[in-house]
Amino acid sequence: MNASTQRSAESDASIPAVNGVALLRPGESVEDDALRERAWAELLRQRAVARGLLAPNASPWAPTLGAPEHAAIERLLELDVVTPVPTEQECRRHYEAHRARFTRGQRLHVKHILFAVTPRVDVYALARRAEQALLELLRPQTPPERFETMARELSNCPSGAQGGDLGWLEPGDCAPELANELFYQQDSQLGLGIHPRLIRTRFGLHIVKVVGRRAGVTPPFEEVRERIERDLNLRARTVALRHYLIRLAQEADVRGVDLGVKDGGLLQ
Repeated sequence: MNASTQRSAESDASIPAVNGVALLRPGESVEDDALRERAWAELLRQRAVARGLLAPNASPWAPTLGAPEHAAIERLLELDVVTPVPTEQECRRHYEAHRARFTRGQRLHVKHILFAVTPRVDVYALARRAEQALLELLRPQTPPERFETMARELSNCPSGAQGGDLGWLEPGDCAPELANELFYQQDSQLGLGIHPRLIRTRFGLHIVKVVGRRAGVTPPFEEVRERIERDLNLRARTVALRHYLIRLAQEADVRGVDLGVKDGGLLQ
C-alpha cells in the first residue's frame, strides 16, 4: 500500500479530528477516502447529538456507528434537510426540454470504430489517430465503403470484422455516454451518416455511423408526470443534502482531513 494514501494516528502531530473528537485511534491507519467517510459520519453523529437524537459520546475517539446511530442520522436528515416539491410548471418544462428521453421504441442501426483505451496506451496519440480517421471519413470525396474498411483495419471491437456493424440498438443497449450522444442530444435526430464528433465512453473513443433510424413514440406529459416529479425530487434532494453537508463542515473544526469543501465549493 502506498504510504501517501494512508493517514496514521502516529505519523501526525495533529491527529485528524472533528470538533476535538479524534478520527483515528493510536496506531490506527486508514486510506484517505476511508478517513473522509469517517469524518462525514462523525459530523452527522455530532449534529444528531446536538439535536437530541443521540446520547453524547464520552470517548475521545469517534465511535463506530451502529444501527441506532444510522437510524438517528436518517431522522436528522428528515428534520434538517428540506427538499422542495417540483411544481407542475417545472415538470412540464423538464418534459419539453427532454422529450427524447421519454420516447419509447426508438432504434438506430449503428456502425462504429473503437479506439480502445487500455493500460499503458498513449491516450494523446490514440486521440490523434482517432481524430485523423474521423476527418478522413468526413471528407466529401471519401467513398462510403471506406468506413467499413477502416473498421476492419483499426477497430478494437470484435464488430470490426463485420465492418463495425453493431446492428439495431435502443438506448439501453449502449454505454450511457453513447446513448446520451446518439439519442438524447438536440442534434441526435438530424439524420443518417457519420457522427461529426468522436464519442468518448468508458471503453475508449468511438467513430459512429448511423445507417438506419426507426422513430419511437413520445408519451403525453400526463403519462410520465409522476416519473418526472420523482426524478426532479431526487435531484433536488441530492443538491439539498450536498449543501447541508457543506454547511456542517464549514461550521465545524475539522483538522487533519481534507473534505474538499472550500469557499462553498460542492462536494465531489
